[in-house]
Amino acid sequence: MASLPAGKGFSSAGLLSLFFFCVVVAGFSASGVGEVRAGETPKEIAVDAKGCVARVSDARTGKLYAEAPAHVGSRLFFGWIHSLEKIPWNEYYHVDEQRNLVLDTITFPAFGAGIPADKGRVCRVRDGLIHMEEIEQIFPELVWLNSQTATRDIVLDGKLLVRGADMPHHARVRLIVLPDVDQAKEGTK
Repeated sequence: MASLPAGKGFSSAGLLSLFFFCVVVAGFSASGVGEVRAGETPKEIAVDAKGCVARVSDARTGKLYAEAPAHVGSRLFFGWIHSLEKIPWNEYYHVDEQRNLVLDTITFPAFGAGIPADKGRVCRVRDGLIHMEEIEQIFPELVWLNSQTATRDIVLDGKLLVRGADMPHHARVRLIVLPDVDQAKEGTK
């Protein structure tokens, strides 16, 4: 597999592979669907819905690690280090009307073991990173085995929610967006 460190070029085989992939994916972007850039909220998503909370907890015990207000259109960044390639991997989500996490974009510096070559409708190289955009993959929740060294930052609406180093190593962790029960109670008063 070709490696793409920041400031370096592709090998000829890697460049050809990326070119072919981007040309194939470009056909999908011609469908008229607007581009969603990393960190942007899709224009068709309303951002005024209230009453949600993003919660990070132990998937087995329910122990709370972090919690913050969220809403339809909230943006979530999940950064981690690929366990085999040892490269940074960035995921950008938004919260939809059903409180799902919708994966919009992934960015990473190189292709390698287990890294998909077919995510999203748009593929481009920008600022030394490969961007796969318009993925639109829906997750009712995210569950992972935490690594204090591999899980970097989880950021909600531009504010740090939690770091991997702040949660137990090898704990099964769950991130979900739920109705905010306290706010719902206040609305009935």
